[in-house]
Amino acid sequence: MPFRATKTCLGKASSNQWLSRQFRDPYVKKRLADPATYRSRSAFKLLEIESSWDNFLTKKDVRAVVDLGAAPGGWSQVVAGKLGFRPDGIIPPRGDSKARYEQWSTAPVQPSGTKNSTFDPLNIDDVISAEQNQRRSQGRGTIIAVDLLRMEPIHGVHSLVGNFLEPETSVLIRGLLEANGCPDGKVDVILSDMAANATGNEDADVQSSLRICEAVLEFAKKHLRSGQSIGRTKGGVLLMKYFAHPELDKFRREKLQPNFQLVKNLKPTSSRAESSETYFMCQGWKPSRPIPSKSRRTPPLKVVTF
Repeated sequence: MPFRATKTCLGKASSNQWLSRQFRDPYVKKRLADPATYRSRSAFKLLEIESSWDNFLTKKDVRAVVDLGAAPGGWSQVVAGKLGFRPDGIIPPRGDSKARYEQWSTAPVQPSGTKNSTFDPLNIDDVISAEQNQRRSQGRGTIIAVDLLRMEPIHGVHSLVGNFLEPETSVLIRGLLEANGCPDGKVDVILSDMAANATGNEDADVQSSLRICEAVLEFAKKHLRSGQSIGRTKGGVLLMKYFAHPELDKFRREKLQPNFQLVKNLKPTSSRAESSETYFMCQGWKPSRPIPSKSRRTPPLKVVTF
C-alpha cells in the first residue's frame, strides 16, 4: 500500500482554525516547551497507553520491539527511553551518509591527575563516572524502527528504510534480531501508529485503515513471539492505530480476538476528541493456527546501534 506525502491546500479560514487549535493544544505546548524531548506529539499517546496498560514496554522479558511506520521517531524515542537508552551521545551531522553506521559515544571521562581534578590515587572517581556513563547510554534489548522515510538517528534504535511488507525487509529484521540476542528472530512488542493519507472520502479512508491493520497483523503472524513462549499470559503485544468504523469492529472480532488473549479499544486523552483515531491494544499473542516457519538463511549483517 503506497504512503505518500500529502499536498494540502488550506484556505485562510482553515489555516487560522488549524493554528488556533495548535496554540490551544496542551500536548503541542508540552512538546514545544522542550523540542529535544520528543519529535512528535503522538509520543504522549504511547506514554499514556503504556502507563495505563500493564507497563508492557518495561517488562523484564521484553527483549525486542519493532516500530512500524516509525518516522519521525516519536514512538521509537519512547521505547528507547523505556528500555533504558539515554540520548547522551553526540548526534551525527545531518546529511552525513555515515550517520547511520556510527556509534554514539558518551562524553569522555576526565582522568584524575589533570589540572582540574582532585586528589584520587585509586581513580575511584573515574570508575564511578565510567559506570554512570555506561548505565546512561546502554539500555537493554533490540529496537527496530521501519519506515519508507529516512529518520534522524535515535540512540539505541536500529533504523531500516523500507516497506515492512517486503520479504527483504523481513529478512533484515530477522537478521538484526538474531545478531542481537534473539535467536528465534521474534519480537515481544509490535507498534504501529500508521495512517494512510486522508482523502475526504469516508469509505476510501476506512478501507485504507482496514488494509493497514490487516498488513500489520500479517507482519505480527511472522514476527511476534507468543505469550506461551514468553511464559506470560499477556506476553506478545500488538498496539496499532485505526479509525473507528463498523468494518474495523468486524476486523477485531474475526481477526484479532481469536489470536490474542485480550483485545481492547483505546482512545487516550492525548488523542484529539474530534478525531475517530483509536488504538487496538492486543495482549497475549496466541495464533489460532500454527504459522509454518521457513528455514531461510539470513545474510550476514553489520549490526551497529545508534
